[in-house]
Amino acid sequence: MGSALKAQDAEAQFFAPNYRALVPEIFQGLSVPPSYTPNLVIGSGFGGAITALRLAQAGQPVTIVERGFRWPNNPWRPIFSNDTLPDGRAFWFRRSARMIAGNTAYMDSFGGIVDATEYPTMTAWRAACVGGGSLVFTGVMIQPRQAYFDALFGGVVPYAELDRVYYPRVRQMLRLSPMPADVYATQAFGHSREWDRQVAAAGYTPSRIDSIFNWDVVRAETRLASRPSATVGASNHGNSNGAKFDLNQNYLRYAEATGRARIFPGFEILAIGQSGGRYVVQGLLRSPDGRQLATQTIACDRLFLAAGSIGTSNLLVKARATRSLPNLNEHIGAGWGTNGDVLVVRSLGRITGLTEGTPSASMIHETAAGLPVTLENWYVPGVPLNISIIPSLGMVFDQSNRGTFAYDPGSGGVTLDWAPNGNADALAACRKVNNRIATASNTIPGAVPFIGDVSGMNWTAHPLGGAVIGKATDGYGRVIGQPGLYVMDGALLPGSAGAVNPSLTISALAERNIEAIVARGG
Repeated sequence: MGSALKAQDAEAQFFAPNYRALVPEIFQGLSVPPSYTPNLVIGSGFGGAITALRLAQAGQPVTIVERGFRWPNNPWRPIFSNDTLPDGRAFWFRRSARMIAGNTAYMDSFGGIVDATEYPTMTAWRAACVGGGSLVFTGVMIQPRQAYFDALFGGVVPYAELDRVYYPRVRQMLRLSPMPADVYATQAFGHSREWDRQVAAAGYTPSRIDSIFNWDVVRAETRLASRPSATVGASNHGNSNGAKFDLNQNYLRYAEATGRARIFPGFEILAIGQSGGRYVVQGLLRSPDGRQLATQTIACDRLFLAAGSIGTSNLLVKARATRSLPNLNEHIGAGWGTNGDVLVVRSLGRITGLTEGTPSASMIHETAAGLPVTLENWYVPGVPLNISIIPSLGMVFDQSNRGTFAYDPGSGGVTLDWAPNGNADALAACRKVNNRIATASNTIPGAVPFIGDVSGMNWTAHPLGGAVIGKATDGYGRVIGQPGLYVMDGALLPGSAGAVNPSLTISALAERNIEAIVARGG
């Protein structure tokens, strides 16, 4: 086995692309952040980008550090790896990765845009790039139902406030809209139309869902006015032509345009603490090929954690255990969940169209499957052609199964305590819905022997929790016991977003919280 893995690794290295020639931009402009900044934001995903913009608009200097690199867009260049044969641009310093469809891919080690973080009982996919999850998600942004939201947040965050002010604000900033009829009618979305037909046969009424995709770019692909991307199964590892209206095209761009915000890619924060009345962080600057270029200690008056659920939790759990931040409470690291993510598959349906487009067109919701289930029309990651496999992304409202992060003094790292069968209830609920649809539509659950009917027992693309709002923080993300320290990302959500994709709620919370922080001076 060892010799086989070495041979596969050697083959991956031999066929590795010349990344410096393909994407020279990510090697350029790498520099060490200043040793002091009034406001430091760790991470450039939804929470970090929103925080940076609102601070800058309030006249405050802000430094944003991001461990990943700044990837450009171009309508014709292959900026990113594809999902079918991923290379080093796809994953964050890995030589192999278990793909969503179940196969194992091999690649050369490079600073790609998805970090497949592995624990003994769970693998979580998370972003590693400027713009964070906005580059690697499927673009769906849905508001949860109030009943689920209230059950999750327990009155700490008023649903009416987000519904009235902050959800609409994010929708406007990100230009969210459902898939237009003319795009839906193209060959690339024949699988979406077939998905709608199948769920309708089972008595469901599919509803259109808001997306961050730029439909004009998608239309350009259909006219051959752009290199195909969103219409040929590209999404999880980036859209080279900028088909997603990602954060580099809005919040981050607007923040930099103020002249008060600066982004430092390639700089990873390793530890946080306090000294001399300020927060102090230690970080490492590296190049996309993994070379360590410099280290730097940064002092700041206010520290905003937006490194994602896992990144933020790691920093806080380590800081509490090593007593670099001794006042952190017992809720740090707790309340982690998978958002109930499940990959759901049927096969042997009608084939309409040649390729599988990646934007999601529609969804259904079921409350009589043991647990509430949302299924979204999806594509098969890594399979750009329409071969009669009809997938869904399932998200189950499961309030029972949660994990906890803990510090490992032996390795100096942070581990995740998650039950091996922690997603079993979510899989069972999705299976009930999928079987109903398959029976009614004369299709087959799964795509044996390639993909099972439901999968995701030990995988998530939506890691949430670890610094839950109202427990580890106050109702606005201020970390309890640590004035001037804030959590602004998915770590605030208690393991679930309420049977929907979490990005809209993460963004709305960030808008709400930073508005209050700026208004009250902290």
